[in-house]
Amino acid sequence: QVRLVESGGGLVQAGGSLRLSCAASGCTFSTNPMGWFRQAPGKEREFVAAITWSGARTTYADSVKGRFTISRDNTKNTVYLQMNILKPEDTAVYFCAVHRSIYSTDIYVQENEYDYWGQGTQVTVSS
Repeated sequence: QVRLVESGGGLVQAGGSLRLSCAASGCTFSTNPMGWFRQAPGKEREFVAAITWSGARTTYADSVKGRFTISRDNTKNTVYLQMNILKPEDTAVYFCAVHRSIYSTDIYVQENEYDYWGQGTQVTVSS
């Protein structure tokens, strides 16, 4: 059974940092593009960052560019989201997702392009 588990969320003050992890089990995703999305209370889920299967290409939402970094360790079947200079508006549940294509060099930013999702981890940034 395919399973994605996010961890690393929590409560942090504005200006602080958190590192989210997304570990996959049941199937290796080292050959798949992956992404991070988030959903704030009362809002729709939105794209945050994405990475190709090799890690060679990444892309970010404008709202997090320069503050967040997505990376992956394919030997551990894990993708990370390093979040620095956090702002109260970053408060949301963060989800990782996997795209079904393998060895694709494309970047996927649309929610409906992803096939497997984790349950999410809460990130709360206090002002």
